[in-house]
Amino acid sequence: MNTQDDNDQGNTYSEASLKHLEFLQAVIARLATDSFLMKGWALTVSAAIFGFAASHLSWPVATLGLLPALSFWFLDSYFLRQERLFRSLYNGVVSQDPAVPLFSMDPSAYRKADTWLAALFSMTLSIFYGALIITGIILIIAGLVHHGPL
Repeated sequence: MNTQDDNDQGNTYSEASLKHLEFLQAVIARLATDSFLMKGWALTVSAAIFGFAASHLSWPVATLGLLPALSFWFLDSYFLRQERLFRSLYNGVVSQDPAVPLFSMDPSAYRKADTWLAALFSMTLSIFYGALIITGIILIIAGLVHHGPL
């Protein structure tokens, strides 16, 4: 059975190709969910540490709060990069690229186009994690001004 979509510019897809696209979409959805969870955990953990640091004006605790923010930023950028790679693979299947074997789940052919640094400094991640890091830096400065260095 072949299915045709008006947006496909006349391309037809076999049932196997459609199943392949479903598999890829499931991976993309999981990676997007993981990225969302990373942001939630980053905000929760960093906010708890920064809250304690703010209430005590403790710059060492505020410095400690930067660790989870940075860690989650790197982990979140990994998930974003993987999501982008699988979206590229998905697009390869949609365009019926002969270089993409049926049921291939290997996005390595797209690694050069979607770099880890591009994901790390994407607009959304930079704004979210940048705000957390700026908050930590402000708390470090406030703690140093109030208590002075060790």
